[in-house]
Amino acid sequence: MCNLMTNQHRKRQQPATLVRLETLLFLVAIAIAGCQPAPQRDAIHPPSPGVNSNEILIGASLALEGHAGYLGTQILHGAMSYIRHINANGGVHGRRIRVIAYDDGYDPPRCLYNTQRLLIEDNVFALFCYVGTPTTLKIIPLINEARIPLVGMFTGANALRDPVNRYLVNIRASYYQETGATVRYLVEDLGIRRIGVFYQYDTYGFDGLRGTELALRRYNLFPVATGTYIRGTLAVEEGLQRIMDAKAEAVVMIGTYEPCAKFIRQAKSRGYHPVFSNVSFVGADELARILGDQAEGVIVTQVVPLPNADADADGGNLWGVAEYVRLLKQYYPQDIPNFVSLEGYLNARVLVEGLRRTGANLTRERFIASLESVRTYDLGIDNALAFSARDHQGLDRVYFTHFKDGRFVLFNE
Repeated sequence: MCNLMTNQHRKRQQPATLVRLETLLFLVAIAIAGCQPAPQRDAIHPPSPGVNSNEILIGASLALEGHAGYLGTQILHGAMSYIRHINANGGVHGRRIRVIAYDDGYDPPRCLYNTQRLLIEDNVFALFCYVGTPTTLKIIPLINEARIPLVGMFTGANALRDPVNRYLVNIRASYYQETGATVRYLVEDLGIRRIGVFYQYDTYGFDGLRGTELALRRYNLFPVATGTYIRGTLAVEEGLQRIMDAKAEAVVMIGTYEPCAKFIRQAKSRGYHPVFSNVSFVGADELARILGDQAEGVIVTQVVPLPNADADADGGNLWGVAEYVRLLKQYYPQDIPNFVSLEGYLNARVLVEGLRRTGANLTRERFIASLESVRTYDLGIDNALAFSARDHQGLDRVYFTHFKDGRFVLFNE
């Protein structure tokens, strides 16, 4: 268009005969072009990063060793149990899914490095199953710059949900929802008003603390005391003492399994027995294993159902849980079904459903649009999944569990 405008400007200075000749030649050129066979459009869009005719590359950075290694390992095993099942049955539209997973040790700088490697060296199509608030928040600028989807984060941080980011696809309920449900139970059902908060001193803990404070404010309450520990340490003594001195009758805990277990064990050894209520990121099964017989009565809010081996496999509402248990046993027979790997399995279900809905012409933008088209999708967990362009969190339900007679059960059991 710019060249044509320049030519027209020049014509004003040329003799009329030349103008007519140029016009005639221009029309002849159009006529000749019109007689040529139209170029055929390729049925497939230009290749997207990480996609070829045989496979789709997916990248993950998560803790596979260290103080949060249980969380990363289990969520990856749960996800891979379903992905391996899909690959064994031909993949998605003829493509198998290959996951490249790097260990970040729940350390934000390592997560940033891993993500850069996944984007630049591995050239993956999408990111998947990141673990933790501080690690995931660290890579958001990379996500936005690369315009790459990140599906299924093991974190309930509000900053990953509000405002909605087109490239972040959350599946689980948020920490605000978990802490809100916890405070409601403590205040309305148990009549407790003296509530303390023990939290990890980083963006994960701050988010849980904020959610608890907002929930308490609805009852004109505030935390009677707070205690903290530094991520990667077990220095819980000072925080425990502050909460004990305030005589808190319940403690909302936003941490990981080892420091929370130490807090509970030391509290009980000193004759302090409040209600201990943890959010899901704690890793309930590992928390219970560390506590042993001291786990009795400990509460953990969950964002997935109980991972029971006896879930209804015959068309019932929990057929997805039954499939998870079967696939985990098939591909990772050394693992015991648990809440974390069940969440990983559900993340993989959502990833695969998005790929299926997108079709063979797979691009990042079309993949996101396909997920946003999901209105009611049955995952087999009696909790339907739904997205939209204005809501990138698929599930909202919070489950209340407590440790009773050697296992976690729902409150109504």
